[in-house]
Amino acid sequence: MTRLLTEADGSPVAVENPDALSPVLLVCEHASRRLPEKMGSLGLSPEALVSHIAWDPGALAVSQLLVKNLDAVLIHQRFSRLIYDCNRPPQAEAAMPPVSEIFEIPGNSAISPAERLARTEALYVPFSSTISGFIAARKVHDRPPVLVTMHTFTPVYHGKKRDVEIGILHDEDSRLADAMLTAAGKSLRYAVRRNEPYGPADGVTHTLIEHGLKNGLLNVMIEIRNDLVSDEIGQRVMADYLTGILGESLVALSQ
Repeated sequence: MTRLLTEADGSPVAVENPDALSPVLLVCEHASRRLPEKMGSLGLSPEALVSHIAWDPGALAVSQLLVKNLDAVLIHQRFSRLIYDCNRPPQAEAAMPPVSEIFEIPGNSAISPAERLARTEALYVPFSSTISGFIAARKVHDRPPVLVTMHTFTPVYHGKKRDVEIGILHDEDSRLADAMLTAAGKSLRYAVRRNEPYGPADGVTHTLIEHGLKNGLLNVMIEIRNDLVSDEIGQRVMADYLTGILGESLVALSQ
């Protein structure tokens, strides 16, 4: 099997602030729009390769600000979800989608089983293993993490404007989501809603299930409308807001 990543590509996963004191573990599956050297452009235009189909614009920047605000750990993927969407299991077509929104992805149109395996082993396995290893190490020291996955979404989807600004998503365990929605409801600063613009039925809670539910951890997925975090000012305002409601929620849950 051909090795997908070259030495120049480097590691598929990055870990920031691993010795953090906070229990918060931030995970950003769609942090980068970078493609591995061997993959070329997947047949996509430059426009498509900088669009939301390739990554979650602003998600990494906000996550890195939360690292500082909360003294949290951050684990993020260093390559585009066009190659492998690390918030999807290997058997899901959406892990390596042939079509995303309005874009056909020629390089994903006829992936052989061998190539699917190569992508899975190069990107998903080390990413998932890094998260699992971190959680296991913290649990050994009786310091179970709080899993928070970070995403952004487009203001317009298939021609329809989205008025939700922040989505607080959960699967079967809604403890942290409930607390955050309560905290967010104390002001009208943003339109914050439960399981919008996506929810479990859309297949977006894989990381929460695999690493949160299966380990009995408090967990939540945060979706931010990306026009709110398109520049540094917006990113800082959003990070400060999320720091507030997340911190308040963790205090409430500890009582």
